[in-house]
Amino acid sequence: AVVSTQSTGVLIGSGAQVFMMVSITLVVSCLGFLYPGNRGFLLSMGVVMYVCFGSPAGYFAARIYKSFGGEKWKSNVVLTAFFVPAIVFSVFFILNLVLWGEGSSSAVPFGTLCGVLALWICVSVPLTFVGAFFGFRKPAITYPTQTNQIPRHIPPQSCYTKRVPGILMGGVLPVGSVFIQLYFIFNSIWAHQIYYMFWFLFIVFLILVITCAETTILLCYFHLCSEDYHWWWRAYLSSGSTALYFFLYSIYFYAERLQMEGAASLFIFFGYTFIMAIYFFLLTGFVGFMSCFFFINKIYSVVKTD
Repeated sequence: AVVSTQSTGVLIGSGAQVFMMVSITLVVSCLGFLYPGNRGFLLSMGVVMYVCFGSPAGYFAARIYKSFGGEKWKSNVVLTAFFVPAIVFSVFFILNLVLWGEGSSSAVPFGTLCGVLALWICVSVPLTFVGAFFGFRKPAITYPTQTNQIPRHIPPQSCYTKRVPGILMGGVLPVGSVFIQLYFIFNSIWAHQIYYMFWFLFIVFLILVITCAETTILLCYFHLCSEDYHWWWRAYLSSGSTALYFFLYSIYFYAERLQMEGAASLFIFFGYTFIMAIYFFLLTGFVGFMSCFFFINKIYSVVKTD
């Protein structure tokens, strides 16, 4: 239970950081501060936004972890600050080694890598600790009802309320809402086309958030009606499974739309796509979990108990 609570807090905090980064970057792009043809500046803007939003990551991780009864706050803060960025940076560094080995001009210079690492260590990590400090200082979130300490028996579930089918169903509608837009985004990244429709992308992002929230809440309601109260990870994974379909679409796009040859190109494509899928998983999982969290608090706040 401790590991589950710890992991939940870390992933929620990381998801909050990605959510804030994507939202602000899209808003800035829509206002015309970013030139679509300058992809390097757009990427730099995203990195800076991600680094600067370390505080929401620490705050959300601390609040959720404390509200779920967690006590190892030091490990919670350290994992929030290092777990996801370390995985992404390691994958990115390996991909860059491949580009260096191929003599590609797309390889990121070593000095730039050191600069990104310094931003992470010197800016993002301290901000995460600051956010966690304020998160742990606030009182734990109170729940409208008392939880029974004796686990209740969960009756046999129907096909669509079982764990795996329920999780896989949760990502179908969200990825369907952005399916067309994925084609243009992949074309912009891998087919060297310029993407101009940031206003439309922002609207699609809002649709994605709303669809993730509504789908996860609906599935959570079905599970509660079936007397299955295990909603934490199911809510996160149901919405986060959108990233699985995102990665499957990338396989189709690579096979049908791109003319890449060689093992290095294959490794680079799916390596960068894997990084995008990680952030997509964190973003959608955060939206799904927080939606269910507020939904459950709301419905149980109106339940009358003797």
